[in-house]
Amino acid sequence: MDPHPSAKLGTETREDKPQTVDSNGFLKPSNGHTIGSIADVRMEHLNDGQESAWHKQSHPYKIPKRKGKRKTESLLAVFCQWIVDHQIGVAVNLLMLLALTHMCFPRARRHTRKFFQLSYFNPSSGKYTLGWDDLPLVFYWIIVFTGLRATVMDYVLVPLAQLAGIEKKKEKVRFAEQAWIFLYSSAFWSLGMVHYTHSFQLAQVTKSMVSQYLLYNSEQWFNLHRLWTDWPNREMKGLAKWYYLVQFAFWLQQIMVVNIEERRKDYAQMFIHHIFTSALIFTSYGYHQTKVGNTILCLMDVVDILLPLAKMLKYLQFRLVCDIVFGMFMIVWFVTRHVFYNLVLWSLHTQSPDIIKDGCYWGPTDDLHGPIDPPDQFDHLLQPFLDPVGLVCWGPNIKWSFMVALLGLQVILLLWFVMIIRVAVKVIKGGQAEDSRSDDEESSEDEIENELHKHYTGNQFSESTPFGEEVGAEAITYRRTSPPRKFRKGGGAASGVTIPSDSKELLGRIGCEKGAS
Repeated sequence: MDPHPSAKLGTETREDKPQTVDSNGFLKPSNGHTIGSIADVRMEHLNDGQESAWHKQSHPYKIPKRKGKRKTESLLAVFCQWIVDHQIGVAVNLLMLLALTHMCFPRARRHTRKFFQLSYFNPSSGKYTLGWDDLPLVFYWIIVFTGLRATVMDYVLVPLAQLAGIEKKKEKVRFAEQAWIFLYSSAFWSLGMVHYTHSFQLAQVTKSMVSQYLLYNSEQWFNLHRLWTDWPNREMKGLAKWYYLVQFAFWLQQIMVVNIEERRKDYAQMFIHHIFTSALIFTSYGYHQTKVGNTILCLMDVVDILLPLAKMLKYLQFRLVCDIVFGMFMIVWFVTRHVFYNLVLWSLHTQSPDIIKDGCYWGPTDDLHGPIDPPDQFDHLLQPFLDPVGLVCWGPNIKWSFMVALLGLQVILLLWFVMIIRVAVKVIKGGQAEDSRSDDEESSEDEIENELHKHYTGNQFSESTPFGEEVGAEAITYRRTSPPRKFRKGGGAASGVTIPSDSKELLGRIGCEKGAS
């Protein structure tokens, strides 16, 4: 008795009637109908998962199994992929359109100049106030960062990785990502240390040169009491305002990047981190707490210099130097993000109530009125963002709103630091650093297609190989799959702190004792 009678119904063997393959890679029987791609033919009649003698002979390697069904791409996913694939073109075209509009339409210049220049200049004081007209400049720099990041990574950093001896495409992209973060953080940490321009003479420098007043020479350097004085100071120096708005644009661009490009394991942590950072920058700017915001940004950015540097050294196989930089990174992380940062929180909780008088103020800095009792309605909370000289208030509720946001960010930082400590312990005990995150980023569908291509186009299964296994029509799967989408063009999400949620994954992200494999 044949255990598989249905397997012989309507079957054909390759020896009896040779099968042909059309231009799309589909099997084409003698009747001319396409029955499915070679990669989709399944032998469902194999008993208890045992391979046939033919399969074992002609397939010495196992065909990889699909890990999951491919999802149908949505219109939004297709749009995101298009944006990622054309980042440079989109950015260049938008900037050119803005420039041409500014040059060709004089009546529009009062609007277009807001994208290029700082708004709300006060000629009498030489400083700037703030308002909604600052948002075009933020939008402009989001576009600039999008195009600049893709250009630098694709045409400078990836070729540099090639010259440095990094061969794998995946590792070149990782190197370019970390190098971009290193360049940005180095530039803006240095600029952040330049706080409120003053005439400060440096030794051996010509007196006519205008130098900058570094943060460690400012009034709040190791004097947290001065963070809260002169509030509300509604005007800022031009450099300080530009720095704050461009930082805001950078973090908004990072929110866009982590959502349109290929999502990684640490997507949730990075998305929450970017939301907290952007919200704190925006609210501190509107409520004239830029001295505090500048201090915290400097504390954060210095870590984002050392971590990418350690990763770059790892990809370049400089293991000893990488270990040293990683040790420095851990020390600086703890001091800046868990000592100095918490000192700022302590000052906000204990010192600010003694210095800032609760109430509401209105008017420009040189004609400030108040304090008065806050209105009963909540719309006054938006006044600092709507009117440069409108009502701005401070009180326990607003103070605690900032406290909760800063404490939430501190919780994220503490969780990351605990994982960093665990990784350091594993490295000291001889744990190996395997970049599992990078492996996970490669689409499983890509791996399957590559393996199938290797199996069915290699020597194991050539056109002349006899196909002697009987296959029933009911055992054939009629399916053709589309290529997997990959949200990556010129690198992945560039973010300041990219600490994943899994300690093994983290070991590969920042471990240095073993070169990238």
